[in-house]
Amino acid sequence: MGFNSLNTPSRTIMTPGPVEVDPRVLRAMSTPILGQFDPAFTKLMNEVMEMIRQVFQTKNRWAFPIDGTSRAGNEALLASIIEPGDKVFVPIYGRFGHLLVEICERYGADVYSIQCPWGEVFDPDVVIAEMAKISPKVVAIVHGETSTGRMQPLEKIGKACREQDAILVVDAVASIGGVEVKTDDWFIDGLIGGTQKCLSVPAGMAPITFNERIEKLILERKKVEAGIATAEDEQYQRSRMAIASNYFDLAMLMDYWSPRRLNHHTEATSMVYALYEGLRLVLEEGLKPRFIRHLLHEKALVTGIQAMGLKLYGDSEHKLPCVTCIEIPAGVDGESVRKMLLKEFSIEIASSFGPLQGKIWRIGTMGYSCRKENVLAVLGGLEAVLIRHEVQVNRGEALQAAMDIYAAEESSAMTIL
Repeated sequence: MGFNSLNTPSRTIMTPGPVEVDPRVLRAMSTPILGQFDPAFTKLMNEVMEMIRQVFQTKNRWAFPIDGTSRAGNEALLASIIEPGDKVFVPIYGRFGHLLVEICERYGADVYSIQCPWGEVFDPDVVIAEMAKISPKVVAIVHGETSTGRMQPLEKIGKACREQDAILVVDAVASIGGVEVKTDDWFIDGLIGGTQKCLSVPAGMAPITFNERIEKLILERKKVEAGIATAEDEQYQRSRMAIASNYFDLAMLMDYWSPRRLNHHTEATSMVYALYEGLRLVLEEGLKPRFIRHLLHEKALVTGIQAMGLKLYGDSEHKLPCVTCIEIPAGVDGESVRKMLLKEFSIEIASSFGPLQGKIWRIGTMGYSCRKENVLAVLGGLEAVLIRHEVQVNRGEALQAAMDIYAAEESSAMTIL
């Protein structure tokens, strides 16, 4: 049996992840492979660590990627600090809060959770009051929830965690690189990012950072596997049980990413190249201008959607800027609309999960996908497809409304100049 050469179709990807990869990142991935202990490569590793610190707005010593998709970062951090019976508190306001519970339970945690309706977020005071009742060792929470398009305020919660001596672990997979995330200022002890969303890098790595509070817990559990342990490693006095996972053992990964370079696994060389270039591009653009860009294209998209006559989903005050959720009109087959949009316009948008399955569409404006031509394309394509599905829309209004937003922005920029 013969196989054709790889020839993937060109798509405009407007989902909440994965998103379009910046062409400069793709070029970086095609550069020659280096050995993982080649000085040229270890220099690159050190530079990646420093760029993660800058993008994550932290002075933490430890900032490096976990090889694996975003949940690998979640699992690595949680597995390395949770011991059986530890109290962990998880406020859930969408699908990925449930994922945090799932991971914590698998490592033996005694998990406490509260829930609010999907499409809303928690009043921080409610979370803080619940923490005071539970006295958890760890609080794990999602910052940007892509399943509902909401963003949880964290600063007050982080301060309370520090005051109550709880470790705060935050899933910022959907928000890092697209909206403000202040690791140090918000008292976040451990933060997990993702490559395939606002960083516009392929899925396959999860950059993380953690502070000395988490480092202390990890070192109390340190165990180096026998095949690579030195005599000094074998004499190390561990005061707590060893970390259950080998692959996600942050103690060994710290040795791998530190000057010691103790072998743990074979590094995903081309993904490090991709992450390097993706982070470099974020810093080249500048964090503040990048966040402003995401807000501009969100405004154009939202204005266009509303002008079309469609209804947005969820609490508008706490909307995640890089994900826009739209209520599927009554009687419309949402999947049929998505399939036609992909077939006729090569544009992909997303559905959702759980209680929102079949009820909303989700459009991502993330990273390299967050561009004027993409916003205008998805508005025009969606309107045309809805008309074919006999949905009553305000014909021609969506694109004009979005173009007005862009024209006003361009006029404002010219005035400043």
